[in-house]
Amino acid sequence: MDDSQLIIACKKQDRSAQKALYERYAPIMTAVCMRYCKEEEAALDLLHDGFIRVFTQIGSYSGKGSFEGWLRRIFVNLALESFRKEKQKNRFLEEYSYLLATETENSGDNDDMLDIENIPRDEVMEMIRDLPPGYRMVFNLFIFEELSHREIAQMLGIKEAASRSQFFRAKKMLKNKISTILQHHKQVQ
Repeated sequence: MDDSQLIIACKKQDRSAQKALYERYAPIMTAVCMRYCKEEEAALDLLHDGFIRVFTQIGSYSGKGSFEGWLRRIFVNLALESFRKEKQKNRFLEEYSYLLATETENSGDNDDMLDIENIPRDEVMEMIRDLPPGYRMVFNLFIFEELSHREIAQMLGIKEAASRSQFFRAKKMLKNKISTILQHHKQVQ
């Protein structure tokens, strides 16, 4: 069954079509969820919540644009909602206050490239998942969703400068981790 047939069947609440759609897109959406969640269990919760939302909102998919893109938007929005809820529950407040209290980083570092070609993708994704929540969210939205800092600031309810600062710090943390791994690899060789 192709995507259009699956979508039509899912709009009719056909359980076997829903299962087939889930099996087809779960691996791709799992990767999306893993980028936004530090813990695998949280990513799997997000995955399941996302597919519940997909199946309840599939009637709104008009067929215009990529279906995978439509799915991705649902999962990213769900991750953002989850992040906002955590922020409202003060889980993020302490870290965010720390970010606001620290001095603004020197933006003279124009090297946007991270030397990751010799590091397995799983290790890089693990490093991203290990970033503090605010850094991870901004980094993912900027790099993987290709949003501007203005858009990120609006989505997260922060200032544009805070988005830039969190991205800079996330990138710096990742560079430090990558540098450590690369040095370790050189010593082993």
